[in-house]
Amino acid sequence: MPQTKHPSHEPLVLTRDVLPRLPARPVDAHKGQFGHVLVVGGDRGTGGAVLLSAEAALRCGAGLVSLASRPEHVPAALARLPEVMSLGVHSANQLMAPIERATLLVVGPGLGQVAWGRSLLSAVASSSLPQVWDADALNLLASSPVALVRGSVITPHPGEAARLLGVSTEAVQADRPGAARKLARKYNAVCVLKGAGTLVADPHGQLALCKRGHPAMAGAGLGDVLSGVLGALLAQDMNAWDAACLGVWLHACAGERLGDQGRGLAAHDLVPSIRQLLEEHSACQA
Repeated sequence: MPQTKHPSHEPLVLTRDVLPRLPARPVDAHKGQFGHVLVVGGDRGTGGAVLLSAEAALRCGAGLVSLASRPEHVPAALARLPEVMSLGVHSANQLMAPIERATLLVVGPGLGQVAWGRSLLSAVASSSLPQVWDADALNLLASSPVALVRGSVITPHPGEAARLLGVSTEAVQADRPGAARKLARKYNAVCVLKGAGTLVADPHGQLALCKRGHPAMAGAGLGDVLSGVLGALLAQDMNAWDAACLGVWLHACAGERLGDQGRGLAAHDLVPSIRQLLEEHSACQA
């Protein structure tokens, strides 16, 4: 589907009617037609982040999902997500073969900022595959800028956005549309600036606003879920702008539905709701 065009000075408000759709699948569909997402992250103490992202990618329709994490996290990954191909890696050298088998990379959930995470990020950055950069990948990008692959997506929260732009968090929040557009131009990627009223911006100045969501979404791990959703949509041949707009809306609406139950929303609660919303919006079979 072609990108939605909108005047650069006026944000497009994301609603069901304006969002792109995934096409229905043919009756003879097979897993090789829907992409292979590789999620990279999960340093010691944050192994759950990469599992959340991988689960979201799986449940949003990626044909294949792999994850690369610390070796000690593999048993838990196999127990929780037997459908995901889980690999324990010590260094970037062990990541090269999995990258060659993938079609889309998600990097950052639980990655950390020590030598292990920096090594894996260097391998991802050297790949020509489209990528979703989240969490600590963005913090490392702020300290060591690299050119991102065309068609990639970055997903900063306001603090990460501030580090990427070299300004204060208050400055980002004072002009969120301006910050989102600056980030998209600076890194030549679609930018998802998270927060109340998440914004999507592209390098050409397009801007979209999501007014959905719920205060119960203020918790750990929800961004990891979003990165997996975006990875799955990109793997199914959506362009970066469309994937970001649809992924943000699905994520926010799922949080809104579950948030009506009150506090205590856990990130993994969102995944079944996102899957249901995606089917309501883009039915798997016509």
